[in-house]
Amino acid sequence: MVKYISPKAQVGKMTVMGRFCVIDDNVTIGENCVLGNNVVIHPGATIGSNVRIDDGTVIGKQPMRAANSAVTKDQELEPAKIGDNCIIGTNVVIYAGSEIGEKVLVADLSTIRENVSIGDFTIVGRCVAIENYCKIGSYCKLETNVYITAYSELEDRVFVAPCVATSNDNFVGRTKERFKHFKGVTIRKGGRIGVNATILPGKVIGEDTLVAAGALVTSDTPARKIVAGVPAKVFRDVPEAQLLENQE
Repeated sequence: MVKYISPKAQVGKMTVMGRFCVIDDNVTIGENCVLGNNVVIHPGATIGSNVRIDDGTVIGKQPMRAANSAVTKDQELEPAKIGDNCIIGTNVVIYAGSEIGEKVLVADLSTIRENVSIGDFTIVGRCVAIENYCKIGSYCKLETNVYITAYSELEDRVFVAPCVATSNDNFVGRTKERFKHFKGVTIRKGGRIGVNATILPGKVIGEDTLVAAGALVTSDTPARKIVAGVPAKVFRDVPEAQLLENQE
């Protein structure tokens, strides 16, 4: 068998698939899509029109739950949804309960967990991991090897450079008290995070703030400031020419 397409699935006109694809029950795929080899789409998932999904990608995977998991819950998840005109790279895993907007690029080897939403025109770079219960805005860019911890929110037009790490647990896995305090990071509209920066649990990056490369953010940052160092301190104002409101 070269591929399996459930008789309960709906596949739009001019959509083509490579070898060994699996399209499960009640999947809907729009028109003019291109699916590579070994693509698996789990039950109920919705794929828009003009979507490209490369080899080995899995859409709508159910989460695994370890016996002592702190943030993965047993729950009934909505099927995954992919908007029109998206490009999904090779060996990407997008879980059930996720919703991706239009014209989003998700690059090779990235993972998008359950209960995640991603706005239109956002770029998710190679090997990015977005954990569960996250909201990513529109026109964002997450570059290679970015890690977005669970319960985080990135507003529109946020830029995150390679190898940025975020965290959500001040108790570092010790004592039951931690279950009351899980909180991811918030990056307000236009925030920019430099390469290899680290943001600690619950911290808020102000609107149009720039976090310098290698900084360790241990407290909320004010808007329109450059913060740098370990721990990060206000260095100076963001230049007027670089403010989001002054971009064409």
